Amino acid sequence: MNAQQWQRWLPDAALGLAVLVAGLVEATGRDYVTTYRPALVLVAMAMALAVGLSRAAPAAALTLVWGMGVLQVAGSVDLMIVELAIAVVAFGCARWGSTATVWLSALSIPAAAAITVVYIGLFGLGVLAENAGLETLVRQNYSYDDAWQVAAAIMGMSLLGVPWLAGLALRYVARAQSSQASQEVAEDEAARAVHDREQAEEIARLREQQTRLARDVHDVVGHSLAVILAQAESAQYLPDADTQALKRTMETIATSARASLQDVRQVLTTTQQPAPTRPGGLDSLIEGVRASGHEVAATEVGQVQPLPPELQTVAYRVLQEMLTNAIKHGRRDAPVRVERHWPDGSWEHELRLEVRNVSPAPDETQPLSAVDDGSGQGLEGMRRRLDSIGGRLDVRRREEPEGPTFTVTAWIPVRPT
Repeated sequence: MNAQQWQRWLPDAALGLAVLVAGLVEATGRDYVTTYRPALVLVAMAMALAVGLSRAAPAAALTLVWGMGVLQVAGSVDLMIVELAIAVVAFGCARWGSTATVWLSALSIPAAAAITVVYIGLFGLGVLAENAGLETLVRQNYSYDDAWQVAAAIMGMSLLGVPWLAGLALRYVARAQSSQASQEVAEDEAARAVHDREQAEEIARLREQQTRLARDVHDVVGHSLAVILAQAESAQYLPDADTQALKRTMETIATSARASLQDVRQVLTTTQQPAPTRPGGLDSLIEGVRASGHEVAATEVGQVQPLPPELQTVAYRVLQEMLTNAIKHGRRDAPVRVERHWPDGSWEHELRLEVRNVSPAPDETQPLSAVDDGSGQGLEGMRRRLDSIGGRLDVRRREEPEGPTFTVTAWIPVRPT
């Protein structure tokens, strides 16, 4: 038994021991026949044990009291003052007993009073143990001939009823306190759950924002650097005497760099919404590649339709990444073919963007995702953008007369603005 259990049992054990000592003193102090004293000692021991069990095992204490009472009546054993400690058992049954024990103890109060009245009626007031003073207490208030039953009933009901009601009141007070404590714990847990959910949502929002920022920076910087690199490489093939062409190339490089810096600033300062695209939309991307010295064969089929801002941004970034890959991985002497196919509205509801470029050194064993630069923002970035709006991406290599051709096709659902 640990220290906590000892602390719980110690008060009950001390009270039971006190009842036992008082009962033994009362039993040995009376002028009875020696053979009669063991019965009183047995009553004192049973009463002490019942008191000791009143908290830990109220049902057992109630059973022990009833067993002691039955044996006492059957053996015509006088009532003892120490039996007043039955009030402790009544309190314990109402305070700590189960629901069944509470009801049984409540029914035991009038039953015990009735049995006491009958017992006294059969054997007279002598069973109240004259030396104990109980008989004198009754006689001072009621005549034996007329109202002794009332006295016995009042004493019995008061002895058991008052502590039982006190125990029941404390039981409900403790239950109310426990319910309030449970409610407070539940409220704290609910508040903690709300806080954790809000924190998780904030972390998810920040991570999504970080991912979007990285994707936008990759698209903007990657495209601009690819254009600048292409322009710088083309300058190597200019005649040394053609200073004007060299100046135009350097001017184009500077313009591309300034535009790239502006795009990066817009990306970094736009934290809640996707970074805005450049004025001119998809056409500006195609013209920028042409300005870098690459030949671009662009075709547009169908009626151009205005797109919502979200779809316009996705279309711009996807085409931007397509052109970046074409510049980085395509042959400079072969044109970059760009096709925009707008839906006619009858049965087609998707804008199709397709970019084709001839690969300089095909490797049939190379996976299609190898055109990505390793940052995880190339083809996968396009797929994530398209998935977010219900679009799709297709990447293929084909053998064509001019050489192995790399084709990237994106479908963007067109919704009314």
